Parts: sequence; C-alpha cells; structure tokens
Amino acid sequence: MNYPDTRLFINGEWCDSSDRRTIAVTNPATGDVIGAVSHASIGDLERAVAAAAAGFIVWAKTSAFERYKVLRKAAALLRERLEDAARLLTTDEGKPLAESRLEVGSSADLIDWFAEEGRRTYGRTIPARSCSVQQVTIKDPVGPSVGFTPWNFPMSQIVRKLGPALAAGCSIIVKGPEEAPAAPAVLFRCLQEAGLPAGVANLVFGTPAEISQFLIPHPAVRKISFTGSVPVGKQLASLAGLHMKRVTMELGGHAPVIIADDANIEAATTALVGAKFRNAGQVCISPTRFLIQSRVHDQFVETYLKKVEALKVGDGLAEGTQMGPLISERRRAAVEALIEDATAKGANVATGGKRIGNTGYFFAPTVVTEVTSRMRAMNEEPFGPVAWIRSFVDLDEAIEEASRLPFGLGSYAWTTSAATVRRLAQGIQAGMLTINHIGLGLPETPYGGVKDSGHGYEGGSEALEAYLTTRFITMDAI
Repeated sequence: MNYPDTRLFINGEWCDSSDRRTIAVTNPATGDVIGAVSHASIGDLERAVAAAAAGFIVWAKTSAFERYKVLRKAAALLRERLEDAARLLTTDEGKPLAESRLEVGSSADLIDWFAEEGRRTYGRTIPARSCSVQQVTIKDPVGPSVGFTPWNFPMSQIVRKLGPALAAGCSIIVKGPEEAPAAPAVLFRCLQEAGLPAGVANLVFGTPAEISQFLIPHPAVRKISFTGSVPVGKQLASLAGLHMKRVTMELGGHAPVIIADDANIEAATTALVGAKFRNAGQVCISPTRFLIQSRVHDQFVETYLKKVEALKVGDGLAEGTQMGPLISERRRAAVEALIEDATAKGANVATGGKRIGNTGYFFAPTVVTEVTSRMRAMNEEPFGPVAWIRSFVDLDEAIEEASRLPFGLGSYAWTTSAATVRRLAQGIQAGMLTINHIGLGLPETPYGGVKDSGHGYEGGSEALEAYLTTRFITMDAI
C-alpha cells in the first residue's frame, strides 16, 4: 500500500494549504520520512471558520433523524475500509496492527452510539404554578466547535469530539495530529461520502499554538475540546475562559493500580500486561503506579515479569507484534531519563530499561521495582512502556498514594472483597475506576477525569450534553 500525503479538508473539499507549506511524516518503526501533511495557514483557518459557521446553519436545522442516518452511513463506510485505515494508522503511529484494527472498529462503534444518542436529546416539561402556564426546556446545539486531538489515538480521539458534536447538530473544525494524519483523512472521506453537508466537518493540520491562538478566540467558535497534556490544557482552558467559550478538557493521567492481598494474581497480571503495554504505554489511562499489597508483592512481580518478558516487540505491521515503537526519539529519551532518575534514587530495573536496536524508536517493555514517591516517574506522567511497582501494607496507605497527585483520570484495582471495593470506590480520586477487569473507554460510558486531569466527559450521554445548550421557555395562555 502506497502511503498517501494528507491534505486539508475545508468546506467539503480536499485542498493544499494556501502557502503550500507541508510537514514531514515519519514512520516510528524505521525513523524514515514517508510522506507529508499540509500545514494550514491563517487564511486556511479563516476559510475553515467561515465554512463551519455556514455549515452549522444547515446542520442545526437538519432533523436529528437525518443526522443519524448520515452518521450511521459514515460508520458503515469506515468498517468497510477498516483494514486500509488500520494499516495507515500503524504506519503513522507505530502501534501493532491488531490495536489499530480495534481503534478503527471502536471509532465506528462510537459514531454509531452518538448517532443513536443524538435522536434522544430530549427537553422536558416542568409543572407550572398556574394551570394556564406551560414551562418547557429545549436542547439546542451550542454552535461551531473546535477539537484539538493527539497522535496516540489519531482516529478515536477525533471521533470522541466529532461524534457528539455532529450528533448534537454542531459543526466542527478538527485540528488533527501532524504525526499521524492518514487515518483521520480516511474518517473524513467516509463522512464526505456519507452525505455530510459541506462545512459541517473540517480537518486542518499545522502549528498547534498558531491554530489555537486563532480559533479559540474567534467569535464564531462556541465550543472547545482538547485532549493532551495538563500544561497545554490549562493554557487553552484559560484562553477559552477569557472569551466565555465552553470547554471539555481530557488531560493527562498517572493511573494507579491497587492489587489487594486477596486479588486473583493470575487474572490481574494477564489483564495488566495488555493494558500497560498497549500502544507502548502511550495512553493517558495507561496503568503506571502499581501499588501491590506486601503479602502478594513478590508473587505479583514474579508472575508479571514472566508475562512482560514474553511480549514480542517489533514493527506494528509484522505478524505477531504485540508492542510497537514509541512515537519519536524525543519520547524514547524522555522514558530513559525517568528510568535513570529512578535508579539513581534506589529503584531496581527488574526487566527491560533499554532501547532495542538502532532503527526506529523501539524500547523494551520495562518493569521497575522498589520505587518511591521521591522519583520523577511517580510524580510526572511517564507515557511509556514502564510499570513502576511499590508495595504497601495497609489499604488506606494505597488509597492515599493513589490520590496523592493532582491527576485523576483512570484507576485500576483487583480484589475479591466487597468491603475493599466500597473503600476504593469512595476513596480513590479519579474520574474512572475499573475493578477486576479492564472496563474503561466504552462508547456508552463516561470518559474523563477530575482535578488536573480535565473537565467534562467524552463518552456516554455526558459527551453529547457538552455540545448542547438548555433553554427555558415559559408561556401563558392568556
């Protein structure tokens, strides 16, 4: 399959940037430049806003049922192109082909779910104090929206913004990931062929700061959604606040894992190998701080190490690959720096901890034990293929550590005690907690964090509400 260069999609048309600027796209498995993506100019952004404003007028007046039919058709088209889209996604981003297939498939599922939910944006009737008065609320789309999306899930993170926006009747401009632009382009072609009116969905790429500084303050834009790091999210939320724009922020995490001494160790280690090393650990809800009760600590580490060391690392397109490369040399260096800091402060690298080969950005699946809260990796989002393990004695100690940081996105626990489940549910400060299985990120469930990990949700009915305004109307029969 030849790798295609990616263009901008504005007002229903694919186009080069007005000044012909491009950004190189690199395959992280080889380090080679494989193509280019168009870099939007300010003029291109102006055209995108004008298109979104005009598209919103059309789309907001389209019935929820007609919007549903367009979205369902787009999801069907995406499923038909799943294999090609997955191969492009792996080539761009590096994750194993099996994971890319899951991402494309789950993106279609998300579109379907939001399409269905969009048909159920009900208002309500409020009992009045007079029999001649009627009081109702109605739901309206908030207006043209902007979504800023990351490279680690280049298609599904777009759909988590685009899906609820379109289902609610909003238009949207998506600032896609320059590192992995090809799969998003497949998604937008499906929307185009499904009959989405021109201007309703637009795709741009370019310098993130330039795009955000132009789009967020623009008076035509009414809603901002961002997925990315905490520092950048705070800057964008602050800018949006200056202009009274509604925001959804899905920011970084540092997910704790609590393994109680009554846990099923075999089940926990199997699930946590998959969850930890998915996408080489470059996942905002990736389990990172492994807190193991002391009585089962050694058993957990021994069992976990055997499964981690059995993982096959390689090119995501190769048969049997279970973990691909990191996205860039910079990310690999960042992971190495965290390990060096930890070992200098007394941690032990039980397995991995090294680069693999001289081609691409591969790094061995790594387990580090004897970690403490003094180490950088226990305070900064690691975003890499490293499990950081420490023991605890009392459950209160584990809950305190789990909630110590300003992050609060995903969290994990294994126990067979109902009493422990209740204590964890009440004590862990995170937007999402999954116990005894990996159950985060389904279309019908809320997806988001608390504290510095963000504001609002990008899953479940809560995601759609972020793109709707509630208006109250009261009338007297006179």
